[in-house]
Amino acid sequence: MTEYDWIEGRQPVLELLRSGQPINKLLLVKGGRDRPLQQIVQLAKQRGVVVQEVDRRYLDKLSATGRHQGVAAQIAGVEYAELDDLLAGAPDPDWAPFLVVLDGLQDPHNLGSLLRSAEAARVGGVIIPKRRAVGVTPVVAKVSAGALSYVPVARVANIPRAIDELKAAGFWVVGADMDGELCYEQDLTGPIALVIGAEGEGLSRLVKEKCDFLTRIPMLGQISSLNAGVAGALLMFEVVRQRTQKGGGSPLA
Repeated sequence: MTEYDWIEGRQPVLELLRSGQPINKLLLVKGGRDRPLQQIVQLAKQRGVVVQEVDRRYLDKLSATGRHQGVAAQIAGVEYAELDDLLAGAPDPDWAPFLVVLDGLQDPHNLGSLLRSAEAARVGGVIIPKRRAVGVTPVVAKVSAGALSYVPVARVANIPRAIDELKAAGFWVVGADMDGELCYEQDLTGPIALVIGAEGEGLSRLVKEKCDFLTRIPMLGQISSLNAGVAGALLMFEVVRQRTQKGGGSPLA
């Protein structure tokens, strides 16, 4: 029997439709006639997706986030990528391979935020553990604002073992940690796997030891650390800054 998930919110549903992923059906609140919702309905009809108008109370009961914005799309349960899929991605001579590894992240809002940043930073995929960490949920999909439709997520049984595979594939594994050197003083232009640790705990001991080197963001105030989603975004865009500044295949050109 097929299990289904719901993607909620206008931007996530719109990006889902644009991505071409299979959609079982789309639920629209009765009386939803504003321009953003009509754009979604038009695109759904172009793709041949069944659109059903339902009472707002039905959507409220269905919603996992409480912020469905009058629309939800039903899709088959999330299909995770395999690590081999990420490693076998088509090489781009103008953009070195770039992956993000999450070591035990627990908060779905952080995962959704990191996926959104990853899509904007041209990350080729995100790697998460199968156990003791958040997976892709409706909340994650909502917070990602549609990025989940473009950034593959691979779940692995063992993060340290995955790091070994990344190294064998030619990646430099860079861990985000306050013991590292300043990110601005490091060369992050080659094939990079950026590792972000869990909220509050940071990188686990073994994962930290497996990293080729550690990197940190300068902290000038009294607070000693940043939210995982914020820290991850800043480091991803430091990679982007260095690559684009050197003129090597700048996606901004």
